[in-house]
Amino acid sequence: MKMNKYGRELDLLLLLTDNSNHTIQDMADQLGVTRRTLYYYMDYFRRSNFKLIQNGNYYQLDRTSPFFKRLHENISLTPEEALYLRRLIGNEDNNDSTARSARIKLDRFFHLEELVSPERQQLIDRNIQTLKAAMAEKKMVVLRNYSSPHSQTVADRYVEPFMLMNRGLDVRCHEIKTHTNKTYRLARMESVEILDIEWISEALHKEAYTDLFMFSGEERHPVSLRMGLLAHNLMLEECPDSYDCFTQEDDTHWLFQTDFVSFLGIGRFVLGLYEDIDVLGNDEFKAYIEAKRSIKKNGV
Repeated sequence: MKMNKYGRELDLLLLLTDNSNHTIQDMADQLGVTRRTLYYYMDYFRRSNFKLIQNGNYYQLDRTSPFFKRLHENISLTPEEALYLRRLIGNEDNNDSTARSARIKLDRFFHLEELVSPERQQLIDRNIQTLKAAMAEKKMVVLRNYSSPHSQTVADRYVEPFMLMNRGLDVRCHEIKTHTNKTYRLARMESVEILDIEWISEALHKEAYTDLFMFSGEERHPVSLRMGLLAHNLMLEECPDSYDCFTQEDDTHWLFQTDFVSFLGIGRFVLGLYEDIDVLGNDEFKAYIEAKRSIKKNGV
């Protein structure tokens, strides 16, 4: 079968994922192909590791197929990234149709209406001012009704705040109950109350490091790579801040070295361009990459 620049195959992908019920004849008619050609296309999808679901005479693609998982990981926004972009766009310049369309989409898909409302922003601004005052006086605070997505609880948190992060979206604190440093979202706290209690754990305060792929934490892992031209250029496009991490080795190779909090982001980058990247170190990252390649190779 000769592919027609993958145009009809992509159209078929859209049909199979548009949440509608389509029969073989319906899809063949919409694509302007024969039923036999359509079966060729679907067989091609199966051989490409897509999962086809048949429900009676209707067909759909399983969105848990590996392709969709990889696509989602590569292009999706985290809720935090969406909120950051939404605030950059703001509510001004309603004559800008592109900005207005982007606002509507971000609000709809990430449910940001409440978080970016003027009333909510005023509350966040008040909390920021309270936290700044507490940090200046080195006083403990209570984060009232903090909503945690990890523990799925809403509770007061008694903390020592010591650093605002991510342009005021987060605050780094030492939690008294657990004796650990944590990052809290300003948007998830109802209010902030200063206590008349001075810090008792200042020696334990540690800043969080944010790596090139926006993972934050206290523990840092050095990673050294040798990249070819393609990997070098794509890294600069994806992470412009990586410019200072490179040292040119020759006309077509660059040495790359920096610290990462998580191997997830840099690991995904290396695995996607493995033929153009040599992993020089560290040993922990080498083992991580080999384990991921083994899983992919064995189809686990």
